[in-house]
Amino acid sequence: MRLFRSVAPVAMAVGLVLWLPYEAMPHARASAGRPTAAEPFGATCRTAVSGSRVTAYCHNPYPETDRVSLHIECARWWDLDSDGSPVDAGPAQTVRMTGRCWKDVRSAWVSHGRAD
Repeated sequence: MRLFRSVAPVAMAVGLVLWLPYEAMPHARASAGRPTAAEPFGATCRTAVSGSRVTAYCHNPYPETDRVSLHIECARWWDLDSDGSPVDAGPAQTVRMTGRCWKDVRSAWVSHGRAD
């Protein structure tokens, strides 16, 4: 008798779901004519630190222009950090950006943005 009490609600729920029409059931729909994933964007960048100098190479394999900028954080408190001016990396283009600190480099990175 206990088995019947635990199976009965489950059987009733399955029967109700199977009885509902297809239109009433939730399901995923593809959008008409629009891609479901975001378009790929952004240049691939690599940075190299040699002493107090930083060099970054960015290659953009995508059809949209990527506006890249080199940022350098210096290790010494008296050394000024720098944010480079933005450079447009067009489709299939490689750009080179350089910068430096007076003494030591703590970190360097490249920021990306869409060109207007």
